[in-house]
Amino acid sequence: MNGSPLLFAFGITLFAGLATGIGGLIAFFAKRTKTTFLAFSLGFSAGVMIFISFTEILTESGEIMCLYYSHDTAAWLTFVSFVAGIGLSAAIDKILPSEGNPHELKRVEQMNPGTRDPGKPECQGRRQHHKGRPGPRDQKLMRIGTFTAIAIGIHNFPEGIATFMSAMSDVTIGISIAIAVAIHNIPEGIAVSVPVYYATGSKKKALAWSVLSGFSEPIGAIAGYFILTLFNSDISLGYVFGMVAGIMVYISFDELLPAAHKYGKHHVAIYGLISGMIVIGLSLIMIG
Repeated sequence: MNGSPLLFAFGITLFAGLATGIGGLIAFFAKRTKTTFLAFSLGFSAGVMIFISFTEILTESGEIMCLYYSHDTAAWLTFVSFVAGIGLSAAIDKILPSEGNPHELKRVEQMNPGTRDPGKPECQGRRQHHKGRPGPRDQKLMRIGTFTAIAIGIHNFPEGIATFMSAMSDVTIGISIAIAVAIHNIPEGIAVSVPVYYATGSKKKALAWSVLSGFSEPIGAIAGYFILTLFNSDISLGYVFGMVAGIMVYISFDELLPAAHKYGKHHVAIYGLISGMIVIGLSLIMIG
């Protein structure tokens, strides 16, 4: 297996995963949540991932299947692989503890004691405030932050596989997916850092946990590498690409679009979705 594409695929998967750390940094330095920007960006990411899944990755899966099976059998196997990818993502969602649900968004205002909402669970706890910082460690909040980090880590594992496998297949598609996943990971980094900061009063610990939650994506890339190594044949890629398309479609409809809508910007999210499809469509035509 050629080393240069391999390192590139690992590199962009690592970049996508560590974007959770960007969310942690935003939580510390931004004064207000840019809800319009986040809603548009999340919608844009969903548009990119949905368009690529149906027009490129699923199509490639079908073309590979057709090399080994009859047309009807290839169509069925492609469809079953696609549904299996959706099922894998749904199963991961099902086993996650509800307390650390990564879909529970946080806002950067919650990092500012002067603007935080005391009705929010991540802003509550048995602690005293000294000069605007939390006092004694709050075990309940720390548990929420830890569970959120673990849940996001589990969630991001199949995303790592999808990003890595896509990059190994096509550089342009790999970069597009990596950027879309990275945008998606920014609010998740905020979701981890807010409760950890309020539990410990330490920005370093909050940032460390937000970064740590993204490391499952390069671990997913390693899993993708072993898939390629153990099943080094085109037919195995046909099945994998079908599953990757299912994973990305599930992520788009279960995470990206709901998250964009939760920021209260429904039309902005839709504009982002359409823009993402237009931009990636034009990019693939011009580059291809």
